[in-house]
Amino acid sequence: MAATAHALHILVKHKEIAEDIIKQLGKGAKFQTLAKKYSTCPSGKKGGDLGEFKRGQMVPQFDKVAFKGAILEPHLVKTKFGRHVIKVLYRT
Repeated sequence: MAATAHALHILVKHKEIAEDIIKQLGKGAKFQTLAKKYSTCPSGKKGGDLGEFKRGQMVPQFDKVAFKGAILEPHLVKTKFGRHVIKVLYRT
């Protein structure tokens, strides 16, 4: 079982915006470019890069995708902070 994960994310307030971001990614848009444009999280300035983090560091809904979701696929997750589009780069 992986102890750490490295992920990118884009945090937005509304589901419709998150779904539009996923559509744009499907059409070939770059995750980092969309993060800089849309994300309300400070990590948006870094292209949404959260770096490597340990299991349990993120809120449970985020953690579940980070450690069990498909790698390199965009995932839509709702947390108390808003809607996240998450892309897991790798797990170790």
